[in-house]
Amino acid sequence: MTINTHFQQLPDNYLFKEISNRVEAFQQSHPNARVLRLGVGDVTRPLPLPVVDAMHRAVEELAHPETFRGYCPEEGYPWLRQTIIDNDYRPRGVQLELEEVFISEGAGSDLGNLSELFSSANRVAILDPSYPAYVDSSVMAGREIEFLPCHADNNFVPSLPKEKADIIYLCFPNNPTGTVLTHDQLKAWVEYARTNKSLIIFDAAYESFIEDSDIPHSIYEIEGAKEVAVEVRSYSKSSGFTAVRCGWTVVPKATGLQAMWMRRQCTKYNGTAYVAQRAAEATYTPLGKDGIQNNLAHYKGTAQLLSQGLRDLGFEVYGGKNAPYIWCRVPKGYTSWSFFDCLLNNCQIVCTPGAGFGPSGESYVRFSAFSNRKDCEEALKRLQALA
Repeated sequence: MTINTHFQQLPDNYLFKEISNRVEAFQQSHPNARVLRLGVGDVTRPLPLPVVDAMHRAVEELAHPETFRGYCPEEGYPWLRQTIIDNDYRPRGVQLELEEVFISEGAGSDLGNLSELFSSANRVAILDPSYPAYVDSSVMAGREIEFLPCHADNNFVPSLPKEKADIIYLCFPNNPTGTVLTHDQLKAWVEYARTNKSLIIFDAAYESFIEDSDIPHSIYEIEGAKEVAVEVRSYSKSSGFTAVRCGWTVVPKATGLQAMWMRRQCTKYNGTAYVAQRAAEATYTPLGKDGIQNNLAHYKGTAQLLSQGLRDLGFEVYGGKNAPYIWCRVPKGYTSWSFFDCLLNNCQIVCTPGAGFGPSGESYVRFSAFSNRKDCEEALKRLQALA
């Protein structure tokens, strides 16, 4: 037996596990401290009632022989896939076939699993900073990576790869910087991929936070994108499904990967839970949409509160609009991890060190708007006292 030695190139601790360990150690030594968690992007608002009702009905179905269901289709139920097409794509002028939409347990799993479709010889381009899973899954596969720096000098908009990239990971609205691409900026990436016969894996997990009209919600709003892009989406942030686990991936037939992905799913995936799929379906009902928009309005409000509050305190801040994340430069004399420790120990505030997202993340921390307003207001008061 031999192991995959590429795993030995990974950091000992996953970013969010290291944060969890430090916070747990602090709590053990300060059991009475009220820690404000503005770091990990986990939602805090309860599921809308129509979604909960749909889950109750689905559970009740499973309790009776005449309505019981077993294994779900590997690609998801047709009624949910068609609902996604009718609500998330057709109104934006995007035409998809039912066979091109695959229901999953969430974006995180698919972003890693898609890597299995490609040879280790493929060269990968990844934004720096970026969500760690893009890098980790590429390292696990032994692929060469080109990092595309995103910093204040280029307004966090990456340049096209210097060398030909076979696979490109793009996430917009971006995690962690909270920045976005306009239609024309995203079009340049699609044209690059078509010219170089590259594939874009487009992480659109935060598209529901987009407010500006010139920002595409889907990469397929760009002409020709269905030839060169796979799009991954999730109900986690848009609908509060971090505990429910449901999302989807679009693999257009024009990419040449649709049949491969279907074959992979049939071998390695037994389908997303029926209860979760009924919950997802309920998010498209009129009452479900209302409930979700209320939750999104709350998170958008906390993002605005945090970003403006940090600016008022003299911090250099990016994001916070069209995205749930605030990217904040740390004060002089600090690294991103030392400022994390300072906030935890002196203010009992948890952020996310930017260095955990890549070298270009050093000197920044990420604040998450997935919290309640009172905690955000309290965090700003504590930061004011620190200043």
